[in-house]
Amino acid sequence: MRKRTITWAGLVIALAAIVAASAVGATGAIGHANRAQTLREAIGAEPPSLDPGLATDTTSANVLLNIMDPLVRLGKPPALKATPSAASSWTVHGKVVTLNLRHDVRWTTGAPVHASDYVWSWLRTISPQLAADYAYQFYGIKGAEAYNECNPSTTNCNALRSKVGVKALGKWKLRITLNSPEAWFPQQLAHNSFLPVNKAAVTKYGSHWTEAKNIVTDGAFKLASWKHDASLTLVKNKKWRGAKHVKLQKIVLTILTDATTALNSFQAGHQDVDSTGLNPADIKAQRKHSYFHLWKALGTYYYGINVKNITNVNQRRAMAFGIDRTQIIKYIAQLGQQPARGFTPQGIAGGPTIDKNSYFPAKAQVSKAKAFLAKVANPKTNIHLYINNSPGHINIATAVQAQWKEIGLNVNIKVMEWKQYLQFLGPPPNSDVDVYRLGWIYDYPDAQNGLVLWTCGSGNNNTNWCNHKFDSLVAKGSQTQNASKRYKIYQQAEDLISSSKGDVPLIPIYWYVYSNLIRPYVHGYTINPMDQTDYSKVSMK
Repeated sequence: MRKRTITWAGLVIALAAIVAASAVGATGAIGHANRAQTLREAIGAEPPSLDPGLATDTTSANVLLNIMDPLVRLGKPPALKATPSAASSWTVHGKVVTLNLRHDVRWTTGAPVHASDYVWSWLRTISPQLAADYAYQFYGIKGAEAYNECNPSTTNCNALRSKVGVKALGKWKLRITLNSPEAWFPQQLAHNSFLPVNKAAVTKYGSHWTEAKNIVTDGAFKLASWKHDASLTLVKNKKWRGAKHVKLQKIVLTILTDATTALNSFQAGHQDVDSTGLNPADIKAQRKHSYFHLWKALGTYYYGINVKNITNVNQRRAMAFGIDRTQIIKYIAQLGQQPARGFTPQGIAGGPTIDKNSYFPAKAQVSKAKAFLAKVANPKTNIHLYINNSPGHINIATAVQAQWKEIGLNVNIKVMEWKQYLQFLGPPPNSDVDVYRLGWIYDYPDAQNGLVLWTCGSGNNNTNWCNHKFDSLVAKGSQTQNASKRYKIYQQAEDLISSSKGDVPLIPIYWYVYSNLIRPYVHGYTINPMDQTDYSKVSMK
């Protein structure tokens, strides 16, 4: 997930090495962890934020969705239907969604969570003062966009705040008024930006309210400690409404950004799960082990282009056709990913319709790429390609560097730490950025969730690209209730970003799968297509 402005979006890949992960055959010292119901997991990055309104990555989101109680959770794939969680039920009447809240959801202070807590939290997230990247998640709600974009120096923002279509009907009922009926809205409520925050904690501690000693949450686990850039420890919340069904007593998340270090730690028996990823050179050997697991994903690995630096569309088309996606998957990613010939994955609702045309090639078409580049009078031949620090990303960048050299481009690869990297990308991106790597994991299974990233005001749009025709198509599709008609509209939008006749502000490379290492005594550990693990379902046996 990543950044701000315009309807809903998914999750940017925050794991430092989602490119690949695997399993290993060591047994290690497992007895104590087994008896104590303590899960030890290596993760590849520090969570940039545990504030639901500010978190914009999958690492943060996964922690949040375990220390907080989301209104709904997504059911089993492929449907991923909204299932009750903190909301026991809901009704949808056109533009009005009414949520019935459970009476037994409580903050870790013991106080009940009321409908007013959601109203306060959501208004905080969309407030112009907070400037939250994910405020656009709420733009489908009546008045939310106007309030979020209010300029306090020139406008009475409180008046706009009062018009936002969110209202508490007593303690246990929450009414939401949308701009138009949206079939996916109940599923969207599973996103971490819709989690409530505790007003008293936020008011008292300000930006430090998410530290372990200050944080107040309402989920199956509590944040017991957070040693920044080293580890997080979650402990069972014995007062949670479903605590009797939760087996794990403790979860120790160790931050290991180096894939070799993480693999060695797993092999030595220090980790029960390794979700950091492998060096590409280790993948083939580790795939042979029974500890190696794969899951289907809804997400796209892509390169974004700063169109203010690479201004000519024919150069951007040349770069897209010069990448050999098949070779990258076969020799680097190695997990059976599918070449992304468009941004919208095949597994998404409407994906087969949207991607029915042939967009970018699975294999490089060097002659076609050179023909595109020949149309450019003064191409930018020295390219700065920015990536975050992961062996898989580095190897892919090195492959692209060689492939683009074939068409006459010189690529300088710039590697940065994840948190700094996200800040560097903006939007707008640092002026030195010509091309950057990111991934997008969907929040709910509708193409709108990914296409909306590339609208002019989107905080996830790091490309500086703005096409008002594209924006109008996304808006029109969002308001179209008939699914088949909506997908045809989205196909037109996809054409503008992922075809040889489009503007090409981004280059899709492959559609994701998830993988990691899991000890055989860890039961119930799964990753859903949105890259989330529900630890309340996990046990050590």
